[in-house]
Amino acid sequence: MAYAADGAAYRLDRLSDSLQLTVAGHARAPRGSGRYNGPACAPPRQPHLFAVTTTSTTPRRLPDVAFDAAAAARPLDWVGMSNIALPLRVATGDGEPITVAASVDVSVDLADANSRGIHMSRMYLQLQNAFASETVTPAGLRRVLQTLIEEQGGISTAARLVLRYEQLLLRPALASDNAGWKRYPVEIDATLREGHLHLALRFAVEYSSTCPASAALSRQLNAERFVEDFAAARPLSTAVVGEWLASERGLAATPHAQRSRADVRVELRPAFDELPLAALIDALEQALGTPVQTAVKREDEQAFARLNAENLMFCEDAARRVAAALSADPRIERFDAHVAHFESLHAHDAVARVSGQGRRD
Repeated sequence: MAYAADGAAYRLDRLSDSLQLTVAGHARAPRGSGRYNGPACAPPRQPHLFAVTTTSTTPRRLPDVAFDAAAAARPLDWVGMSNIALPLRVATGDGEPITVAASVDVSVDLADANSRGIHMSRMYLQLQNAFASETVTPAGLRRVLQTLIEEQGGISTAARLVLRYEQLLLRPALASDNAGWKRYPVEIDATLREGHLHLALRFAVEYSSTCPASAALSRQLNAERFVEDFAAARPLSTAVVGEWLASERGLAATPHAQRSRADVRVELRPAFDELPLAALIDALEQALGTPVQTAVKREDEQAFARLNAENLMFCEDAARRVAAALSADPRIERFDAHVAHFESLHAHDAVARVSGQGRRD
């Protein structure tokens, strides 16, 4: 490409990875030579040459202010990132792994008071494929956390991961041959400090709660109606009574029931190789007796109504059932549970909280 300016012609030629600058005095470029993709101009006679060469393969040195001195220097408890999108492989109830979308928080301590900041990009890149090819286990979490500490080059001594996702479990219907997927919100909180791994699980179970007081009041009204309708009937036949019970007259009142939820946090003992998430969910649903359903036909709905009648409970009853299941588990160090009954009678919720320790063998 040639240019004409102030009686001097400039020619720039790209030769391989070098840039050669040719300056020729007292010569003008031919007309039209400035157009894009135009032919190169012939150099004038006896040019004065100046060669400037740069190599594209030479790495550029970029500034890194993270190595500057820290103002008001002091150690920091945790530094990192939150809400990172990651795929996770987690075990299902039958042991087969599935991949789920997760939101991850990652952090390390900044133990070196004089370091301005951590190597954050190293943490992010380390996490990208950390759990995509292997199921999340305590051993895998320890390995990732140890790598996060080592990648900081001596300025950190502890690391923490918080993984949030929805666990999918295939649940059979109560009476029919159907089944459906059910999701459970889960949070895994893993910390590695001084070589010790601390693991905590959060999860939630939804269930139906039928009020015992409301059931008693409903039974009273049903009994009063029975007396009213059969006061003069002598003798009574079981066929007549059965027909009456199956009619609308046989149901004077129904107790109120509502969807309810148990939110649980457990601290795990370090002696187990797998995360006992599915087993803990199963234990709580069995203890409560009325977990919400997925696939439902009429026979399943009837079976669910029977379970509700057999498991009348206040929120206090539900909290005690949850505590009994968790305190019997040897994998649990400590637990904290919160139950909420989202009342259909009241405009507010009925809640209870309980905490305790797992079984010590």
